[in-house]
Amino acid sequence: MERRPVSSSAIPAQCSESAWLKRFEPVPAPQIRLVCLPHAGGTAGAYHAWTRDLPADVELVAVQYPGRQERFGEPCVTEMGTLADHVTRALLPLTDRPLALFGHSMGASVAYEVALRLIIRHQVCPQMLFVSAQTSPLRRGEDKELHLRDDERLLAGLRALGGLEEEVYGDPDLRQLVIPSLRSDMRLIENYRRTQVQRVDIPVTAYTGDSDPEVSAADIEAWRDLTTAEFAARTLPGGHFYLQERQAELVADIAARLTSVRAR
Repeated sequence: MERRPVSSSAIPAQCSESAWLKRFEPVPAPQIRLVCLPHAGGTAGAYHAWTRDLPADVELVAVQYPGRQERFGEPCVTEMGTLADHVTRALLPLTDRPLALFGHSMGASVAYEVALRLIIRHQVCPQMLFVSAQTSPLRRGEDKELHLRDDERLLAGLRALGGLEEEVYGDPDLRQLVIPSLRSDMRLIENYRRTQVQRVDIPVTAYTGDSDPEVSAADIEAWRDLTTAEFAARTLPGGHFYLQERQAELVADIAARLTSVRAR
């Protein structure tokens, strides 16, 4: 499978349609677009390195939530429905090509809600939904209410999962850049509730790390109840952020599944 070369000096291309989307390595005529949604407190840049492991005909589109990096001056979104609505609208101009959705942690729930909106409201059916390190919306995890804690306890909760570079915790300036978006995102995902089953008629693949302290294999398996199509679950070595160390293995698995579904 041909891979594209990635320059270390590559400048991310802002999708002209929206500040919500970034294409780090634009593909002139992609066979499919892989839309990647970050975790709580995360940024589009978390997916930059994926471009070197994807097939040359797959275009990666990363979602940039407001309240961070170049969108630092914008207010964060604190309600799941509002966030999913914004992302869905931003993606509509890109539906000239098939889409697949990947979300990690909070991003997995956002990806599911975006898939529902694309299908129900716009009759756009994504090729696949990939969810990672997130409990199914039909299962309630422990209510930790991290978003209500003080800064120290909020950061400690994320530190336990390995979600930030170590230097952030000891640098007051970096902490103040990270805390607002992290707190808002945690408020969003901790208040997210889905009380009824709404299945998607697209294949779903769910991933988890074998030592994730927050998300169990049973939590991942429960995503099966949210699709009427094929379901697969895969466990990789690592914790909640297993994808940082297992990037090549994860992206290769995603690429193989995209190739398989497109061949049908």
